[in-house]
Amino acid sequence: MKRAKLDLFVSLSRKRSIQILICVGLLYILLVSLEVPFVFKAGFSAVTPDGFNDPLSKPFALESEEELARKEAPIRPLKNPFRVPNQSPKSRPERRIREYKILSSLDVDGSIVNITGKDGFSGILKHAKEAFELGKKLWEELELGSDDQNSDRKVENRTESCPHSISMSGTEFWEKNRMMVLPCGLTLGSHITVVGKPKKAHPEQDPKISLLKEGQQAMVSQFMMELQGLKTVDGEDPPRILHYNPRLKGDWSGKPVIEQNTCYRMQWGLAHRCEGWKSKADEENVDDHVKCEKWIRDDDDHSESSKVTWWLNRLIGRTKKVTFDWPFPFAEEKLFVLTLSAGLEGYHIYVDGRHVTSFPYRTGFALEDATGLSLNGDLDVHSIFAASLPTSHPNFSPQRHLDMSTEWKAPPLPNGPVELFIGILSAGNHFAERMAVRMSWMRHKLVQSSNVVARFFVALHPRKEVNVELKKEAEFFGDIVIVPYMDNYDLVVLKTVAICEYGVRTVSAKYIMKCDDDTFVRVDATIKEAKKVAEDRSLYVGNINYYHKPLRNGKWAVTYEEWPEEDYPPYANGPGYIVSSDIAYFLVSEFEKHKLRLFKMEDVSMGMWVEQFNSSRPVEYVHSLKFCQFGCIEDYFTAHYQSPRQMICLWNKLKELGRPQCCNMR
Repeated sequence: MKRAKLDLFVSLSRKRSIQILICVGLLYILLVSLEVPFVFKAGFSAVTPDGFNDPLSKPFALESEEELARKEAPIRPLKNPFRVPNQSPKSRPERRIREYKILSSLDVDGSIVNITGKDGFSGILKHAKEAFELGKKLWEELELGSDDQNSDRKVENRTESCPHSISMSGTEFWEKNRMMVLPCGLTLGSHITVVGKPKKAHPEQDPKISLLKEGQQAMVSQFMMELQGLKTVDGEDPPRILHYNPRLKGDWSGKPVIEQNTCYRMQWGLAHRCEGWKSKADEENVDDHVKCEKWIRDDDDHSESSKVTWWLNRLIGRTKKVTFDWPFPFAEEKLFVLTLSAGLEGYHIYVDGRHVTSFPYRTGFALEDATGLSLNGDLDVHSIFAASLPTSHPNFSPQRHLDMSTEWKAPPLPNGPVELFIGILSAGNHFAERMAVRMSWMRHKLVQSSNVVARFFVALHPRKEVNVELKKEAEFFGDIVIVPYMDNYDLVVLKTVAICEYGVRTVSAKYIMKCDDDTFVRVDATIKEAKKVAEDRSLYVGNINYYHKPLRNGKWAVTYEEWPEEDYPPYANGPGYIVSSDIAYFLVSEFEKHKLRLFKMEDVSMGMWVEQFNSSRPVEYVHSLKFCQFGCIEDYFTAHYQSPRQMICLWNKLKELGRPQCCNMR
């Protein structure tokens, strides 16, 4: 009996325990179901002791047209994430300066530089320290040496005189490193004649123009004739205004070919190939010349179709059409006479008196930019003669470029905050580019009304006379901010920091945009694109690259000390992008506290800084191909690689047509 009562008691106890556990579980589920929506609705600041907004409180938006459906942008953890104080994301600091000042207040404190450091960060800091020290000396000389400045101006004002014709023997050409300098470039009707002889083909295992299997060799005979812009851009490789490359033994096509191309700001264009077929009748001509003439090819001579056609023509008595069949214009160890002439629409190449190819002028170049002729490869040069050359150059004297009219002066800074600040990266000797911007999109009503403010950011030039003219230009137009360091491509990132500093401190802008002096900006369209993002969101707008990898070899090589990871963070292409003021304020604050990491590629740097900011406050990434990286596209927001003449053309089309339209003029 006692045993039965004990079993009953244990059974009831187990049931009661199960019931209690079930009740506790239901209560827990109820609490969780109520708490989770509350947390995501109120934000993590309601449950965290320090009250900062966790990045998970809002989704990380990556709007890209690339294949990102299965991926998310990489987020790197930071040891000391920046915590934004409890304030409105778009709150702007009070303006420090009301009046326009020529000199930027940006500075690099040399005391923070670790001289013994071996990482990329320390390297660029040491480089920046030296550039700022040298820049300060140059600026002091400019401020104090008024007499020297006047004498420099007199020297600079003298008209550059150039010869009408130039001739060189093959020996002279070799001694001058296979380069003929054309001091004032070319003009309409200029022509250059080259007498030379291609060398006999030689075997190569890595010809870079042929598809070879391991261990194979190719017989190669080719040479390159290039028109280069020796004076166009300081600190970069000279652009190839015309790259003319005959390949006598052929390339991957297996047949002799002539390839033509251009390279602007170290970016190659689309190659144009002539392979022995005459250009189609419906293809665009160049000054009434076809782009490619026909020459005899082994694969179309004596074909069955040609034989049948010949017999049919004989049977019906049709007169045979007289045609001229020419061989490939260059042969090994055979002398040739090549003439390059500058036409209205493009360059024309004649070999031994016969027209061979024509190449239309491309975006970004003018005839006067072609200030050098080089010949390289498997070629013996006998002589070169250039004639009908311009005797003066319109581009390299500031006085020929700058229209010192009050019409082009920048309007005064407004008393209150502005909607958009546009910082334009420029080089000291880019007088033509700056003048074209002043006469084009800076004439927009939003800029003229000071609702949008635009300024050029320029570092000091190695040539003193350029700095003298730059200071004079800045004082007259009131739209140049000089960042006081010696200009260098690896330190362009400092100009970007200066743009952000000016945007948040001087004009207190809602949005800060960075672009280049060869970028045409549709001001109203860019503001409209930025306003698509909600007011309370931080934004990063541009043509954004995802999962790009650093190059470890070549001119653009990045060492593992400079960038140890295999992917760059998402970053917008440098010719045009926008950030919200809170992001700009963050990076300026970090720079002043000596915590901002500097990287030699300024657009990647901005992506890195935005990603760091995104670790504490969500950033909305807005990707658009209309921030065009290469040239101009339909309905663009920005158009890159635009020459001064194209800037004016784009502006005129925008005014006349009321809609954006690209210009193909050169």
